[in-house]
Amino acid sequence: MSNENGTKKLTGWELYEALGRPKKIVAPMVDQSELAWRILSRRYGATLAYTPMINAKQYSQLKTDSSKKIWFDKINDEEGADNLDRPLIVQFAANDPKLLLESAKDLQGKCDAVDLNLGCPQHIARRGRYGSWLQDEWDLIHSLINTLHENLQDIPVTAKFRVFDDVNRTVEYAKLLESAGAQILTVHGRTREMKGHNTGLADWEKIKAVKDAVNVPVFANGNILYQEDIEKCLKATGCDGVMSAEGNLYNPAIFSEKASHPYVVKLAKEYLDIVDSLKTETSVSAQKAHLFKIFKPCLSKWTDLRDRLGKGQPKDWRGIVEEFETRIKSDAEFKNEDELSDVKGLDEQGYRTVPYFYAQPYLRPTNVDNIEVEQNIDVKQQIENDIVPQREHLAVKETPVCVGENCTAAAFQKCTRQACLSCCRLLGKNIGCEVHEEKQNKRKETREIKKQNYRERKKARIGK
Repeated sequence: MSNENGTKKLTGWELYEALGRPKKIVAPMVDQSELAWRILSRRYGATLAYTPMINAKQYSQLKTDSSKKIWFDKINDEEGADNLDRPLIVQFAANDPKLLLESAKDLQGKCDAVDLNLGCPQHIARRGRYGSWLQDEWDLIHSLINTLHENLQDIPVTAKFRVFDDVNRTVEYAKLLESAGAQILTVHGRTREMKGHNTGLADWEKIKAVKDAVNVPVFANGNILYQEDIEKCLKATGCDGVMSAEGNLYNPAIFSEKASHPYVVKLAKEYLDIVDSLKTETSVSAQKAHLFKIFKPCLSKWTDLRDRLGKGQPKDWRGIVEEFETRIKSDAEFKNEDELSDVKGLDEQGYRTVPYFYAQPYLRPTNVDNIEVEQNIDVKQQIENDIVPQREHLAVKETPVCVGENCTAAAFQKCTRQACLSCCRLLGKNIGCEVHEEKQNKRKETREIKKQNYRERKKARIGK
Protein backbone atom coordinates (compact mmCIF):
# COMPACT_ATOMS: atom_id res chain seq x y z
CA MET A 1 0.00 0.00 0.00
CA SER A 2 1.36 3.41 -1.01
CA ASN A 3 0.44 6.91 0.09
CA GLU A 4 -0.23 9.89 -2.15
CA ASN A 5 3.49 10.62 -2.41
CA GLY A 6 4.08 7.18 -3.88
CA THR A 7 6.06 5.92 -0.90
CA LYS A 8 5.14 2.61 0.64
CA LYS A 9 3.38 2.70 4.01
CA LEU A 10 5.34 0.68 6.55
CA THR A 11 4.10 -2.79 7.42
CA GLY A 12 4.81 -4.91 10.52
CA TRP A 13 8.52 -5.59 10.53
CA GLU A 14 9.32 -2.49 8.48
CA LEU A 15 7.56 -0.42 11.11
CA TYR A 16 9.41 -2.21 13.90
CA GLU A 17 12.74 -1.44 12.22
CA ALA A 18 11.76 2.19 11.60
CA LEU A 19 10.89 2.57 15.28
CA GLY A 20 14.41 1.44 16.15
CA ARG A 21 13.55 -2.14 17.16
CA PRO A 22 12.16 -0.94 20.53
CA LYS A 23 12.43 -3.31 23.48
CA LYS A 24 11.42 -0.99 26.33
CA ILE A 25 8.05 0.66 25.89
CA VAL A 26 6.06 3.14 27.98
CA ALA A 27 2.41 2.11 27.98
CA PRO A 28 -0.50 4.39 27.12
CA MET A 29 -1.84 5.63 30.47
CA VAL A 30 -4.72 8.05 30.94
CA ASP A 31 -3.40 11.40 32.23
CA GLN A 32 -0.09 9.68 33.06
CA SER A 33 1.96 9.05 29.90
CA GLU A 34 1.88 12.75 29.02
CA LEU A 35 4.77 14.52 27.27
CA ALA A 36 6.76 15.40 30.40
CA TRP A 37 6.62 11.81 31.65
CA ARG A 38 7.55 10.43 28.25
CA ILE A 39 10.64 12.65 28.20
CA LEU A 40 11.64 11.53 31.70
CA SER A 41 11.13 7.85 30.81
CA ARG A 42 13.26 8.18 27.68
CA ARG A 43 16.08 9.66 29.76
CA TYR A 44 16.04 6.43 31.74
CA GLY A 45 16.09 4.03 28.81
CA ALA A 46 12.60 3.86 27.26
CA THR A 47 12.85 3.38 23.50
CA LEU A 48 9.19 3.89 22.52
CA ALA A 49 6.28 5.67 24.17
CA TYR A 50 2.52 5.85 23.73
CA THR A 51 0.31 8.86 24.42
CA PRO A 52 -2.51 8.66 26.93
CA MET A 53 -5.69 7.24 25.41
CA ILE A 54 -7.62 9.77 23.31
CA ASN A 55 -11.38 9.37 23.07
CA ALA A 56 -11.99 9.58 19.31
CA LYS A 57 -15.61 10.65 19.67
CA GLN A 58 -14.82 13.54 21.99
CA TYR A 59 -11.73 14.54 20.00
CA SER A 60 -13.68 14.65 16.73
CA GLN A 61 -16.19 17.06 18.27
CA LEU A 62 -13.48 19.66 18.86
CA LYS A 63 -12.90 21.89 15.86
CA THR A 64 -9.83 23.95 16.77
CA ASP A 65 -6.29 23.01 17.71
CA SER A 66 -6.69 25.19 20.80
CA SER A 67 -9.64 23.15 22.08
CA LYS A 68 -7.87 19.88 21.24
CA LYS A 69 -4.93 20.72 23.51
CA ILE A 70 -6.56 18.83 26.37
CA TRP A 71 -5.89 15.66 24.35
CA PHE A 72 -2.85 16.52 22.21
CA ASP A 73 -1.06 19.85 21.85
CA LYS A 74 -0.30 20.60 18.20
CA ILE A 75 0.14 24.34 18.77
CA ASN A 76 3.45 24.34 20.64
CA ASP A 77 5.11 21.78 18.34
CA GLU A 78 6.57 19.73 21.20
CA GLU A 79 4.34 16.66 21.28
CA GLY A 80 5.47 14.31 18.55
CA ALA A 81 8.48 16.51 17.71
CA ASP A 82 11.62 14.91 16.30
CA ASN A 83 14.50 14.64 18.80
CA LEU A 84 12.10 15.26 21.67
CA ASP A 85 9.10 12.96 21.50
CA ARG A 86 9.82 10.24 18.96
CA PRO A 87 9.27 7.43 18.32
CA LEU A 88 5.67 7.96 19.40
CA ILE A 89 2.43 6.03 18.96
CA VAL A 90 -0.89 7.83 19.53
CA GLN A 91 -3.60 5.67 21.07
CA PHE A 92 -7.33 6.08 20.46
CA ALA A 93 -10.41 4.55 22.05
CA ALA A 94 -13.34 4.28 19.68
CA ASN A 95 -16.39 2.34 18.56
CA ASP A 96 -17.16 4.34 15.39
CA PRO A 97 -14.84 3.74 12.40
CA LYS A 98 -15.68 7.09 10.80
CA LEU A 99 -14.92 9.17 13.92
CA LEU A 100 -11.79 7.12 14.59
CA LEU A 101 -10.47 7.77 11.09
CA GLU A 102 -11.26 11.48 11.31
CA SER A 103 -9.38 11.80 14.61
CA ALA A 104 -6.43 9.69 13.46
CA LYS A 105 -6.01 11.74 10.27
CA ASP A 106 -5.77 14.88 12.37
CA LEU A 107 -2.69 13.54 14.20
CA GLN A 108 -1.01 11.33 11.63
CA GLY A 109 1.74 13.91 11.02
CA LYS A 110 2.61 13.94 14.72
CA CYS A 111 3.35 10.27 15.34
CA ASP A 112 4.77 7.08 13.87
CA ALA A 113 1.59 4.99 14.20
CA VAL A 114 -1.88 5.05 15.75
CA ASP A 115 -3.03 2.39 18.18
CA LEU A 116 -6.53 1.10 18.96
CA ASN A 117 -7.26 0.63 22.65
CA LEU A 118 -8.86 -2.79 23.11
CA GLY A 119 -7.52 -3.29 26.62
CA CYS A 120 -9.09 -0.77 29.00
CA PRO A 121 -11.10 -2.79 31.58
CA GLN A 122 -12.56 0.10 33.57
CA HIS A 123 -16.29 0.67 34.05
CA ILE A 124 -16.08 3.95 32.17
CA ALA A 125 -14.93 1.97 29.13
CA ARG A 126 -17.88 -0.35 29.59
CA ARG A 127 -20.30 2.57 29.68
CA GLY A 128 -18.59 4.18 26.71
CA ARG A 129 -18.41 0.87 24.81
CA TYR A 130 -14.71 0.83 24.05
CA GLY A 131 -11.49 -0.81 25.23
CA SER A 132 -11.75 -4.41 26.39
CA TRP A 133 -15.54 -4.14 26.40
CA LEU A 134 -15.46 -4.42 22.61
CA GLN A 135 -13.63 -7.73 22.65
CA ASP A 136 -16.73 -9.76 21.80
CA GLU A 137 -17.70 -7.50 18.88
CA TRP A 138 -15.27 -8.88 16.34
CA ASP A 139 -16.94 -7.45 13.24
CA LEU A 140 -16.80 -3.95 14.70
CA ILE A 141 -13.18 -4.38 15.79
CA HIS A 142 -12.22 -5.58 12.31
CA SER A 143 -13.93 -2.55 10.81
CA LEU A 144 -12.21 -0.12 13.18
CA ILE A 145 -8.72 -1.43 12.42
CA ASN A 146 -9.29 -2.03 8.73
CA THR A 147 -10.71 1.46 8.21
CA LEU A 148 -7.47 2.94 9.53
CA HIS A 149 -5.36 0.43 7.63
CA GLU A 150 -7.03 1.19 4.31
CA ASN A 151 -7.47 4.95 4.67
CA LEU A 152 -4.54 6.35 6.64
CA GLN A 153 -2.08 7.38 3.96
CA ASP A 154 1.08 7.93 5.97
CA ILE A 155 1.12 5.80 9.09
CA PRO A 156 0.22 2.23 10.12
CA VAL A 157 -2.25 1.05 12.74
CA THR A 158 -1.44 -1.11 15.78
CA ALA A 159 -3.61 -2.62 18.52
CA LYS A 160 -3.34 -3.34 22.26
CA PHE A 161 -5.65 -5.94 23.80
CA ARG A 162 -6.25 -8.22 26.78
CA VAL A 163 -6.35 -11.99 26.70
CA PHE A 164 -9.39 -14.25 27.11
CA ASP A 165 -9.59 -17.04 29.67
CA ASP A 166 -9.26 -19.50 26.79
CA VAL A 167 -5.87 -19.45 25.04
CA ASN A 168 -7.33 -20.66 21.73
CA ARG A 169 -9.83 -17.80 21.65
CA THR A 170 -7.02 -15.40 22.52
CA VAL A 171 -4.98 -16.63 19.56
CA GLU A 172 -7.99 -16.47 17.24
CA TYR A 173 -8.62 -12.90 18.40
CA ALA A 174 -5.01 -11.90 17.71
CA LYS A 175 -5.21 -13.36 14.21
CA LEU A 176 -8.36 -11.33 13.57
CA LEU A 177 -6.53 -8.13 14.54
CA GLU A 178 -3.63 -9.05 12.30
CA SER A 179 -5.91 -9.83 9.35
CA ALA A 180 -7.69 -6.50 9.81
CA GLY A 181 -4.41 -4.64 9.33
CA ALA A 182 -2.77 -4.23 12.76
CA GLN A 183 0.99 -4.06 12.14
CA ILE A 184 2.09 -4.50 15.78
CA LEU A 185 0.14 -6.25 18.53
CA THR A 186 0.55 -5.54 22.23
CA VAL A 187 -0.78 -8.32 24.45
CA HIS A 188 -1.68 -7.56 28.05
CA GLY A 189 -1.56 -10.98 29.67
CA ARG A 190 -4.54 -10.35 31.96
CA THR A 191 -8.24 -10.81 31.30
CA ARG A 192 -10.78 -8.01 31.37
CA GLU A 193 -11.85 -8.99 34.88
CA MET A 194 -8.33 -8.77 36.33
CA LYS A 195 -8.07 -5.25 37.72
CA GLY A 196 -7.69 -3.41 41.03
CA HIS A 197 -7.17 -5.80 43.95
CA ASN A 198 -8.09 -8.67 41.61
CA THR A 199 -5.26 -7.83 39.23
CA GLY A 200 -3.24 -11.01 39.78
CA LEU A 201 -0.41 -12.14 37.52
CA ALA A 202 -0.32 -11.70 33.77
CA ASP A 203 -0.20 -14.97 31.83
CA TRP A 204 3.04 -15.01 29.82
CA GLU A 205 2.09 -18.37 28.30
CA LYS A 206 -0.89 -16.80 26.54
CA ILE A 207 1.31 -13.97 25.30
CA LYS A 208 3.77 -16.55 23.95
CA ALA A 209 0.93 -18.38 22.21
CA VAL A 210 -0.01 -15.17 20.40
CA LYS A 211 3.61 -14.49 19.45
CA ASP A 212 3.94 -17.99 18.00
CA ALA A 213 0.71 -17.63 16.01
CA VAL A 214 1.06 -14.26 14.24
CA ASN A 215 3.50 -12.84 11.72
CA VAL A 216 3.75 -9.27 13.03
CA PRO A 217 5.86 -7.94 15.93
CA VAL A 218 4.37 -8.51 19.38
CA PHE A 219 4.91 -6.52 22.58
CA ALA A 220 4.30 -8.18 25.97
CA ASN A 221 2.61 -6.30 28.81
CA GLY A 222 2.33 -7.41 32.44
CA ASN A 223 4.39 -8.54 35.48
CA ILE A 224 7.23 -6.02 34.99
CA LEU A 225 8.24 -4.85 38.47
CA TYR A 226 12.02 -4.64 38.11
CA GLN A 227 14.56 -4.13 35.33
CA GLU A 228 15.47 -7.84 35.51
CA ASP A 229 11.87 -8.77 34.62
CA ILE A 230 12.28 -7.29 31.13
CA GLU A 231 14.77 -9.91 30.00
CA LYS A 232 12.82 -12.65 31.76
CA CYS A 233 9.69 -11.66 29.87
CA LEU A 234 11.43 -11.46 26.50
CA LYS A 235 12.90 -14.92 27.04
CA ALA A 236 9.66 -16.48 28.31
CA THR A 237 7.40 -15.05 25.62
CA GLY A 238 9.72 -14.66 22.64
CA CYS A 239 8.24 -11.20 22.15
CA ASP A 240 9.91 -8.31 20.37
CA GLY A 241 9.47 -5.74 23.13
CA VAL A 242 8.16 -5.30 26.67
CA MET A 243 5.65 -2.64 27.70
CA SER A 244 5.36 -1.34 31.25
CA ALA A 245 2.60 0.76 32.79
CA GLU A 246 2.48 0.62 36.59
CA GLY A 247 6.11 -0.45 36.92
CA ASN A 248 7.18 2.61 34.93
CA LEU A 249 4.95 4.95 36.95
CA TYR A 250 6.50 4.01 40.27
CA ASN A 251 10.03 3.84 38.87
CA PRO A 252 10.66 5.47 35.48
CA ALA A 253 14.20 4.08 35.64
CA ILE A 254 12.83 0.54 35.25
CA PHE A 255 14.08 0.59 31.64
CA SER A 256 17.68 1.54 32.49
CA GLU A 257 20.51 -0.75 31.45
CA LYS A 258 21.13 -1.76 35.05
CA ALA A 259 18.89 -2.49 38.03
CA SER A 260 18.32 1.13 38.99
CA HIS A 261 16.46 2.64 41.93
CA PRO A 262 16.91 6.44 41.82
CA TYR A 263 16.58 8.71 44.83
CA VAL A 264 12.93 9.78 44.92
CA VAL A 265 13.73 13.46 45.52
CA LYS A 266 16.01 13.51 42.49
CA LEU A 267 13.28 11.95 40.35
CA ALA A 268 10.65 14.41 41.54
CA LYS A 269 12.87 17.42 40.88
CA GLU A 270 13.84 16.11 37.46
CA TYR A 271 10.19 15.61 36.52
CA LEU A 272 9.19 19.08 37.72
CA ASP A 273 12.13 20.62 35.83
CA ILE A 274 10.85 19.01 32.63
CA VAL A 275 7.31 20.24 33.31
CA ASP A 276 8.60 23.80 33.83
CA SER A 277 10.76 23.69 30.69
CA LEU A 278 7.89 22.84 28.34
CA LYS A 279 5.52 25.18 26.58
CA THR A 280 3.08 22.27 26.44
CA GLU A 281 0.87 22.37 29.51
CA THR A 282 1.02 19.43 31.92
CA SER A 283 -2.27 19.02 33.76
CA VAL A 284 -2.32 19.54 37.52
CA SER A 285 -3.86 16.11 37.98
CA ALA A 286 -1.01 14.46 36.05
CA GLN A 287 1.65 16.27 38.08
CA LYS A 288 -0.03 15.38 41.35
CA ALA A 289 -0.49 11.73 40.38
CA HIS A 290 3.17 11.36 39.40
CA LEU A 291 4.40 12.92 42.64
CA PHE A 292 2.13 10.63 44.64
CA LYS A 293 3.60 7.58 42.91
CA ILE A 294 7.23 8.73 43.10
CA PHE A 295 6.87 9.36 46.85
CA LYS A 296 4.63 6.35 47.48
CA PRO A 297 7.23 4.56 49.70
CA CYS A 298 7.36 7.68 51.92
CA LEU A 299 3.67 8.48 52.23
CA SER A 300 2.75 5.96 54.92
CA LYS A 301 5.65 7.35 56.96
CA TRP A 302 4.61 11.01 56.77
CA THR A 303 0.85 11.26 56.36
CA ASP A 304 0.91 15.05 56.82
CA LEU A 305 2.92 15.37 53.60
CA ARG A 306 0.47 13.05 51.88
CA ASP A 307 -2.30 15.46 52.88
CA ARG A 308 -0.32 18.50 51.71
CA LEU A 309 0.37 16.84 48.39
CA GLY A 310 -3.28 15.92 47.96
CA LYS A 311 -4.46 19.48 48.56
CA GLY A 312 -1.52 21.19 46.87
CA GLN A 313 -1.17 23.09 43.60
CA PRO A 314 1.83 23.42 41.26
CA LYS A 315 3.11 26.44 43.19
CA ASP A 316 3.37 24.17 46.25
CA TRP A 317 5.23 21.22 44.68
CA ARG A 318 8.78 22.47 45.21
CA GLY A 319 8.23 23.25 48.87
CA ILE A 320 6.68 19.85 49.49
CA VAL A 321 9.56 18.10 47.70
CA GLU A 322 12.06 20.05 49.79
CA GLU A 323 10.26 18.96 52.96
CA PHE A 324 10.48 15.33 51.84
CA GLU A 325 14.19 15.87 51.24
CA THR A 326 14.77 17.40 54.67
CA ARG A 327 13.04 14.54 56.47
CA ILE A 328 14.73 11.82 54.41
CA LYS A 329 18.19 13.29 55.01
CA SER A 330 17.53 13.27 58.76
CA ASP A 331 17.17 9.48 58.62
CA ALA A 332 20.28 7.74 59.92
CA GLU A 333 19.99 5.14 57.15
CA PHE A 334 20.10 7.73 54.37
CA LYS A 335 23.08 7.70 52.02
CA ASN A 336 23.72 10.73 49.85
CA GLU A 337 23.41 8.84 46.56
CA ASP A 338 21.47 9.68 43.38
CA GLU A 339 20.53 6.03 43.17
CA LEU A 340 20.85 2.89 45.26
CA SER A 341 24.40 1.59 44.86
CA ASP A 342 24.15 -1.63 46.84
CA VAL A 343 21.51 -3.38 44.73
CA LYS A 344 20.70 -6.86 45.97
CA GLY A 345 19.48 -9.58 43.62
CA LEU A 346 15.84 -10.60 43.53
CA ASP A 347 14.76 -13.14 46.12
CA GLU A 348 13.05 -16.46 45.39
CA GLN A 349 9.69 -14.73 45.09
CA GLY A 350 11.05 -12.20 42.61
CA TYR A 351 11.24 -9.20 44.97
CA ARG A 352 13.97 -7.12 46.56
CA THR A 353 14.01 -4.95 49.65
CA VAL A 354 14.70 -1.31 48.81
CA PRO A 355 14.97 1.59 51.31
CA TYR A 356 11.88 3.80 51.24
CA PHE A 357 13.74 6.81 49.80
CA TYR A 358 14.53 5.03 46.51
CA ALA A 359 12.08 4.44 43.66
CA GLN A 360 10.55 0.98 43.74
CA PRO A 361 7.49 -0.91 42.54
CA TYR A 362 4.25 -0.73 44.42
CA LEU A 363 3.22 -4.23 45.43
CA ARG A 364 -0.54 -4.48 45.66
CA PRO A 365 -1.79 -5.98 48.94
CA THR A 366 -2.93 -9.49 48.11
CA ASN A 367 -6.49 -10.44 48.97
CA VAL A 368 -6.16 -13.07 51.69
CA ASP A 369 -9.77 -12.89 52.82
CA ASN A 370 -10.51 -16.15 51.02
CA ILE A 371 -8.47 -18.08 53.55
CA GLU A 372 -10.82 -20.25 55.64
CA VAL A 373 -12.11 -18.25 58.59
CA GLU A 374 -11.43 -21.07 61.00
CA GLN A 375 -7.71 -20.75 60.37
CA ASN A 376 -5.76 -19.09 63.14
CA ILE A 377 -5.53 -15.32 62.55
CA ASP A 378 -1.77 -15.44 63.11
CA VAL A 379 -1.43 -17.95 60.26
CA LYS A 380 -3.51 -15.69 58.02
CA GLN A 381 -1.30 -12.71 58.87
CA GLN A 382 1.87 -14.73 58.23
CA ILE A 383 0.59 -15.82 54.81
CA GLU A 384 -0.20 -12.23 53.95
CA ASN A 385 3.28 -11.11 55.01
CA ASP A 386 4.91 -13.89 53.01
CA ILE A 387 2.94 -13.09 49.86
CA VAL A 388 3.46 -9.36 50.03
CA PRO A 389 6.99 -8.37 51.09
CA GLN A 390 7.56 -4.62 51.30
CA ARG A 391 3.80 -3.99 51.49
CA GLU A 392 2.76 -0.57 52.67
CA HIS A 393 -0.05 0.51 54.93
CA LEU A 394 -3.05 1.45 52.84
CA ALA A 395 -3.82 5.15 53.00
CA VAL A 396 -6.99 6.02 54.83
CA LYS A 397 -9.62 6.87 52.27
CA GLU A 398 -10.43 10.56 52.36
CA THR A 399 -12.55 12.91 50.30
CA PRO A 400 -10.37 14.32 47.50
CA VAL A 401 -10.25 18.09 47.11
CA CYS A 402 -10.88 19.71 43.72
CA VAL A 403 -7.67 20.79 41.94
CA GLY A 404 -9.34 23.98 40.70
CA GLU A 405 -7.67 27.19 41.81
CA ASN A 406 -9.23 28.53 45.02
CA CYS A 407 -11.92 25.85 44.83
CA THR A 408 -12.81 24.19 48.12
CA ALA A 409 -15.38 21.77 46.73
CA ALA A 410 -14.87 18.04 46.83
CA ALA A 411 -13.58 16.48 43.62
CA PHE A 412 -15.70 13.87 41.91
CA GLN A 413 -13.72 10.74 42.79
CA LYS A 414 -13.86 9.26 39.29
CA CYS A 415 -12.96 12.51 37.51
CA THR A 416 -9.77 12.05 35.49
CA ARG A 417 -8.86 15.67 36.27
CA GLN A 418 -9.57 15.29 40.00
CA ALA A 419 -12.00 18.21 39.92
CA CYS A 420 -15.60 19.15 40.60
CA LEU A 421 -17.87 19.53 37.58
CA SER A 422 -17.44 23.30 37.24
CA CYS A 423 -13.65 23.21 37.46
CA CYS A 424 -13.45 20.13 35.26
CA ARG A 425 -15.27 21.96 32.48
CA LEU A 426 -13.17 25.06 33.06
CA LEU A 427 -9.97 23.04 32.73
CA GLY A 428 -11.32 21.39 29.58
CA LYS A 429 -12.35 24.60 27.81
CA ASN A 430 -16.06 24.08 28.64
CA ILE A 431 -15.85 20.33 28.06
CA GLY A 432 -15.84 18.05 31.08
CA CYS A 433 -13.81 14.87 31.30
CA GLU A 434 -15.35 11.73 29.93
CA VAL A 435 -16.62 10.60 33.34
CA HIS A 436 -18.28 13.92 34.13
CA GLU A 437 -19.87 14.22 30.69
CA GLU A 438 -21.13 10.65 30.95
CA LYS A 439 -22.67 11.42 34.34
CA GLN A 440 -24.33 14.59 33.04
CA ASN A 441 -25.68 12.79 29.98
CA LYS A 442 -27.20 10.11 32.22
CA ARG A 443 -28.85 12.79 34.32
CA LYS A 444 -30.30 14.40 31.19
CA GLU A 445 -31.57 11.06 29.97
CA THR A 446 -33.19 10.37 33.35
CA ARG A 447 -34.90 13.77 33.34
CA GLU A 448 -36.18 13.21 29.80
CA ILE A 449 -37.54 9.80 30.72
CA LYS A 450 -39.35 11.27 33.73
CA LYS A 451 -40.81 14.05 31.58
CA GLN A 452 -41.95 11.57 28.94
CA ASN A 453 -43.55 9.34 31.57
CA TYR A 454 -45.34 12.36 33.01
CA ARG A 455 -46.65 13.39 29.58
CA GLU A 456 -47.86 9.86 28.89
CA ARG A 457 -49.65 9.65 32.24
CA LYS A 458 -51.24 13.04 31.61
CA LYS A 459 -52.49 11.93 28.17
CA ALA A 460 -53.89 8.75 29.70
CA ARG A 461 -55.84 10.77 32.29
CA ILE A 462 -57.22 13.10 29.60
CA GLY A 463 -58.24 10.10 27.51
CA LYS A 464 -60.31 8.76 30.36
